[in-house]
Amino acid sequence: MHKALDLKIESLEHYLGCLLSWHLKEGHHVAVWRLPKSNFLQVLIDKSGKTKRVDPILEELPSGFIVHPFEDQQDQKAFFLEADSYFKIDLNIPLAEQADQIDSIKEIKSLEENAGILRKSFVNPKEQHTLGYYKACTKKDFVSLVQKGIEAIKSGQLNKIVPARLKKKTLSEEFDLVQSIKSLVYTYPNAFINFFHIPGVGTWLGASPEILIQTRGDAFYTMSLAGTQKARGDNPLKNAAWTQKEIEEQALVSRYIVDCFKKIRLREYDEQGPKTVLAGNLLHLRSDFKVDMKATNFPQLGSVMLKLLHPTSAVCGMPRNKAFEFLREFEKLNRSLFAGYIGPANVEGETSIFVNLRTAMLTEKEAFLFAGAGVTEDSNPEKEWEETEMKCEIIGKHLK
Repeated sequence: MHKALDLKIESLEHYLGCLLSWHLKEGHHVAVWRLPKSNFLQVLIDKSGKTKRVDPILEELPSGFIVHPFEDQQDQKAFFLEADSYFKIDLNIPLAEQADQIDSIKEIKSLEENAGILRKSFVNPKEQHTLGYYKACTKKDFVSLVQKGIEAIKSGQLNKIVPARLKKKTLSEEFDLVQSIKSLVYTYPNAFINFFHIPGVGTWLGASPEILIQTRGDAFYTMSLAGTQKARGDNPLKNAAWTQKEIEEQALVSRYIVDCFKKIRLREYDEQGPKTVLAGNLLHLRSDFKVDMKATNFPQLGSVMLKLLHPTSAVCGMPRNKAFEFLREFEKLNRSLFAGYIGPANVEGETSIFVNLRTAMLTEKEAFLFAGAGVTEDSNPEKEWEETEMKCEIIGKHLK
């Protein structure tokens, strides 16, 4: 850390723009995030220039940021950004008063120059053979896909399926990444706001509502989040009315977590819920699960549950193997890092891994928005399409 915050930097936007444009231009790996209900923006830089793949054994990893695709690839290894530089920015304190705690920057540029440099550094997926081809899904195709899922459920092949789709959004000439990050931070206080850039792999921006696993000291935490409806009225939490379809959809995810506990003979856990929670302009049903890893003598529970849970039935379906087969055959979408998992590992004694939802992959001229919908026997294909439209808009409306 340096005591050299240049006095020409007058705002958080200017500072972040200079910092990100410098590191992306240098080919560094970068992650920026804000945990739910936190006042701190956290920044991690990996200056090695190497794309690292690691086994997701959390207890053995150094401090860093982990990124795992939806599908297990390369022997289930994840991308990993190691913390060559890490610091926090308190959003409630003027930047000039934090010069001792945050990194200095290498160059001072105008906000317009920063925006241009950042966009030119985004990964173009059409030039990246590792990412494959991305094609937007029409309403007709998605409705047909949902109908196939309903038929597979009614025939007894599946209990639930979560088809996903891609929506492309052209970025305007005025698009400013830093303004988008700031807008997400202040609009969605209960979400995991994240931006990460891995050269040759992808540049992503998101606001995830769903923790996959979290460990802090001896405490382990996970959640089951499913069921979606639009928030309405002055008090949307009180106005929520859930259908049997949505209640059953969320119960399947909770059952999936309990089944994972049973597989490892873990009986001592605390379950609370389901309760209605607000995520952006959407409501979901959520149950919370907590375990005392010391009392259960299970210090490696984070890594064990990470492997068992991913991908959860909330992003894939049930039974998992058959759901995977269905998606490979009919979805025709490279999900890449969407519905994978992301988050800080062993940063300040805490690991917080989130499902990569409400997310967009950024290129110089386009944003690729991803969204899925939980399909059960009682699903309405038209409503599932509308649900994905609402989910895409959570990020899409901030890409200005």
